[in-house]
Amino acid sequence: MQTKISLVSDFKFNLETWRKELSFHFDEMCTFEEKLEEVAEREYNKNALIPLEQFQNRILIEKDVISKLKHRCKKELTILNSHKLNENYFGEHKPIVEDMRTYIKMHYELKEEITAYFLKWLD
Repeated sequence: MQTKISLVSDFKFNLETWRKELSFHFDEMCTFEEKLEEVAEREYNKNALIPLEQFQNRILIEKDVISKLKHRCKKELTILNSHKLNENYFGEHKPIVEDMRTYIKMHYELKEEITAYFLKWLD
């Protein structure tokens, strides 16, 4: 029983941390959108505009993913707080852990790419 309580507490902590991190990433995407608008306002050639449009699309997709992951975290927290857990709960809910790992990896890849783009086109 103590192990189950510990697992619940640890999982709650992860979910709450992920929600905060996802909120930060959402705000960060908004900041990147603003910077992309700055680049778009300058009259660069096609070499700047093609990746700009791709980044805008990727940001829209990422913001949608963030919203869905935040909703899933909230749903999991609701389940944990309701104490309606069965013995298989943690086995059934591993996908969110894997999805968060995948999301975080993809987020930082996008962040590196967009930062390199800004270094090239913003002075």
